Amino acid sequence: MAAKVNWSGVFPAVTTQFREDFSLDVEATARVLDNLVRDGVSGLIICGTVGENTSLERSEKVAIMEAAKSVVRGRVPVICGVAEFTTDFAVKTAREAARVGLDGVMVMPALVYSSKPHETAAHFRTVSKATDLPVMLYNNPPIYKNDVTPDILASLADCETVVCFKDSSGDTRRFIDTRNMVGDRFVLFAGLDDVVVESVAMGAVGWVSGMSNAFPREGETLFRLARQGRYGEAMSLYEWFMPLLHLDARPDLVQCIKLCEHLMGRGTWRTRPPRLPLLDRERAEVEAIVARAMATRPGLPDVGLKAA
Repeated sequence: MAAKVNWSGVFPAVTTQFREDFSLDVEATARVLDNLVRDGVSGLIICGTVGENTSLERSEKVAIMEAAKSVVRGRVPVICGVAEFTTDFAVKTAREAARVGLDGVMVMPALVYSSKPHETAAHFRTVSKATDLPVMLYNNPPIYKNDVTPDILASLADCETVVCFKDSSGDTRRFIDTRNMVGDRFVLFAGLDDVVVESVAMGAVGWVSGMSNAFPREGETLFRLARQGRYGEAMSLYEWFMPLLHLDARPDLVQCIKLCEHLMGRGTWRTRPPRLPLLDRERAEVEAIVARAMATRPGLPDVGLKAA
């Protein structure tokens, strides 16, 4: 029998904050986490792609885990990304998340190595069997060069701790293919911002969102409108949101999201090398998108979101 979780709604992939010397700023990261919860998001993903997982030492990842556990205080689920070069490293990181007392882990394929399908499945299987925490599997083939297909996912249906699948391929047909193979075995999450409404229509009950770092209430409202079948209202908000959401689909998504977060007064734009600041032309482009969004920022319909 698979474990059960109540994960649904918007889970921002939270940014990791750095000081001017690129050292980890745990206090600033904790403030970002607290502000997102106050704005009504449904959960948090720490140390994901947007959290610059692969730029962090394990001790820094643990410091973020502990800060998240302390500041969130059980108000929403906290899930930690596991993005490691070897299966053994991934197991150790997952065990740290369990020791700290987080609510789950989001496991990526083993990085750098472009694995064969059976190797990808074996990595996930080994990590999931090494932890009692609920596991979200993360597919992002454009970034991580390994595609977690519905076939691979179906082969892991017997892993009790694997409860959730986050798909960032942009191919929303995957949600239907997965259900056709294994029914409702997995909780399905959208992972790419600019196909979120389509993903909900295809069965996603959650959204790991990048741009909701900068616009959390708009993100949660959009998602709830789609889940409630209020597509007329959702489309109006989606059309306003889309230029921002497209930034999540770029190779430099982390720099773009952090700049938007900075412009909204919610965090710093600073990323760790090898991620460098956006070029002047690119920065101006993102600033213009945010300025247009702010000039036309819509009133939000009632979806049951608590007051900020």
